Amino acid sequence: MKKLMNVFLLAGALTTTGAAWQAAHAQAKADDMGWQLSAQAYTFNRFTLAEALDKMDSCGIQYVECYSSQQIGDGIEGTTDFKMPASRREQLKALFKKKHKTLVAYGVVSPQNEAEWKQMFDFAKDMGIKVITAEPKDEHWDLISKLCDQYQIKVAIHDHPKPAHYWTPDSVLAAIQGRSPLFGACADIGHWVRSGLDPVECIKKLQGHVLSLHLKDMSEKSPKAHDVIWGQGHSNIVGVLKELKKQHFKGNMSAEYEYHWENSVPEVKASAEFWKAQVAKL
Repeated sequence: MKKLMNVFLLAGALTTTGAAWQAAHAQAKADDMGWQLSAQAYTFNRFTLAEALDKMDSCGIQYVECYSSQQIGDGIEGTTDFKMPASRREQLKALFKKKHKTLVAYGVVSPQNEAEWKQMFDFAKDMGIKVITAEPKDEHWDLISKLCDQYQIKVAIHDHPKPAHYWTPDSVLAAIQGRSPLFGACADIGHWVRSGLDPVECIKKLQGHVLSLHLKDMSEKSPKAHDVIWGQGHSNIVGVLKELKKQHFKGNMSAEYEYHWENSVPEVKASAEFWKAQVAKL
C-alpha cells in the first residue's frame, strides 16, 4: 500500500512538474515573440477593479486592459475614467503595484474633441499604457495620427459587430491609410464572428496593422453568439495565433469574456491555459 501511494505521489509530482514546464516554456515563447496575454477588466465588470485584478491573478494573467467606468475599489474612490485627477492616478498605480499587475492597454474610448484626446494621451503616458483602444470619429483621424507620433503611444481601432462603423477591416484600413504606423487595429475576433467574418482572413487583410486584440471564442457564427472557452468555438483561435506569428505581431491580446458574468473565472482560466498550450506549440 505504501509503495502504491508513493507511485501516486510521484505521478502527481511529475504531472505538476510537466505543467509548470509547459507554462514556463509558453511564457518564454510569448516573451520571445513580444506577446502579452492580458485581460480586459470589462470581463469582470460586476466587480471593482481591485476585485477584477484578484480574479485575473486566479486565471494566471498578469497584464491588464482597463476600461473607463469601473469602480476602483480597495478604499479608492471613483472610477477608472481617464479624466481622473492626478492624485487618483497615483493611487491607481499603487493598486497595480500591490496586486502585481501591469497596465498595458485602455479602452474602448471615443473622445469627443481634441482636448479630450490630449487628456487621454496624457493619462496613457502617465500610467505607462502602451495602446489606447478606441472607436474614433472620422474627423479625428489626423489628430490621432499626430498624437500617436508625438507621444509614441499606439491607438488601435476596435470593431463592434455589424452595422457598427468599424465592423469590417476595410473601414479600419480607410481610417489608418497614410497615417502613423502607431495608428492601427484592435482585432476583436469575436465581434468579427458575430458579423459573419472569418477572423484569420480579417487579420490577413490587416497585415502589419494589428496592434492589439480582444480574444473571444464564440458559440456560433451569428449575432446571438456568446463566449465559450477558447478552442471550443468558431473563432479559430489556433489559426489566429499562427497568422499573428507569421505577421511578426507584437503586443497584447486581451481576454474579454462576456458570459457567465458573476462567475467567469473558471472559463477565463481554462482559456488562458489553452492560449499558453497553443503558444508552446508555435
